[in-house]
Amino acid sequence: MKVVIDEKIPYLGDALQQMGHSVLALPGDAIANGHLVDAGALFVRTRTNCNAALLDGSAVRFIGTATIGYDHIDREYCKQADIEWTNAPGCNANAVLQYVQSVVYSWARDNGVAADTLTLGIVGVGQIGSRVERWARSVGMTVLLNDPPREERGEEGFSSLADIAGQCDVITFHPTLSRVGRYASYHLADERFFDTLQHCHLLINASRGPIVDNEALLAALDSGKVESAAIDVWEGEPHLNLSLLQRAYIATPHIAGYSAEGKINATRQVLEAFARFSDYRSMLPMTELAAPRESFIKAVNEAEALLRIYNPLGDTMALKEAPEKFEWLRNNYNLRREPAAYNIKIEK
Repeated sequence: MKVVIDEKIPYLGDALQQMGHSVLALPGDAIANGHLVDAGALFVRTRTNCNAALLDGSAVRFIGTATIGYDHIDREYCKQADIEWTNAPGCNANAVLQYVQSVVYSWARDNGVAADTLTLGIVGVGQIGSRVERWARSVGMTVLLNDPPREERGEEGFSSLADIAGQCDVITFHPTLSRVGRYASYHLADERFFDTLQHCHLLINASRGPIVDNEALLAALDSGKVESAAIDVWEGEPHLNLSLLQRAYIATPHIAGYSAEGKINATRQVLEAFARFSDYRSMLPMTELAAPRESFIKAVNEAEALLRIYNPLGDTMALKEAPEKFEWLRNNYNLRREPAAYNIKIEK
């Protein structure tokens, strides 16, 4: 069948062609209704809004988004239009963990703080938050967890958002974005939240931009309620609050999950779902990742090793110098490798 894809989804076009499909690859924000009239499937990222305006009258019966998030897909419309859709849950969870690790270690080094003395609050304890929790506990941090859906299912060990605000040195956000309903997360960190902070040294948002009220965060930084912020996702992307951009300690162009491993995981997940949908029974044609060119890392501790693999200050400098290039920096990002791709030797 004819398949339309976001041209920035790596490895996908070749794989679909090897499966026998005709591929039209376009920039994600350029995909339009006219491209889909005779297309049976659509593969996107977060920049393509899959709604009635895009899909009415099209032949599309399958949508695959190579992302964890799916708030850009009108699920109710898809249900009514008999369009099957899938996302890639957990595909880049290790990449976002890597980002959080590097942010925390970079901040701790620059501020002369030992990571194991920190109290970390994790808001949203799913695929990513759970990995952050395991890492933080393994290095000796005190960890508080906030996840109302899990808590209301009867799971134990969770704290209120007020407890997180009152006790944590570092707070990192990882919930899904929901604007309405019982677990709405839109502006979860708002002016009222920031007013309750007691000693927040570092706030991290690597989930979705609107989960943190950007104006309120800027005010909190200016007032000292928040000492430092690491922001990968922004309200109004790609148009940023330039004052917040310059004020942030770490400021990156929505690339926390952009590892080579995360990308290939996402492609594999949506291809597997599409193979089931299209009754493709052969082995999926997938690219395998080679080892990094310099895969041996010798360091005195984990922090040094991980910052040698990835330091977010480089991406921060690039964005601060050219905020108008947000989309270009994101779309042309040199996919980093995750720590598991390296042979790390700690020599104290």
